Amino acid sequence: MNVEILSNIITNQGFPIALSILLIFRIDRFMQEIVLAQKEGYRQVLENTKEIHNTITTLNQQNREYYSLRFSEVQKELSGMKVELGKIE
Repeated sequence: MNVEILSNIITNQGFPIALSILLIFRIDRFMQEIVLAQKEGYRQVLENTKEIHNTITTLNQQNREYYSLRFSEVQKELSGMKVELGKIE
């Protein structure tokens, strides 16, 4: 095989192959960065969801305590009225 023919084959066939390999590695690195960004995004969403859940749970507990206290106060007032009505009759 002639050196000129061999260099022609390498130039015509090798360059596209080398360029393809380079592009594949660049795309692979880019895809890895995208996957890492997605994982970080999912982690942040999960963290925020947990924080929202904890806040809602705390507010529900506070509401239960408030209405429980308020209910017992109303019951005391009603029992006081019942006693007063019993005295009037």
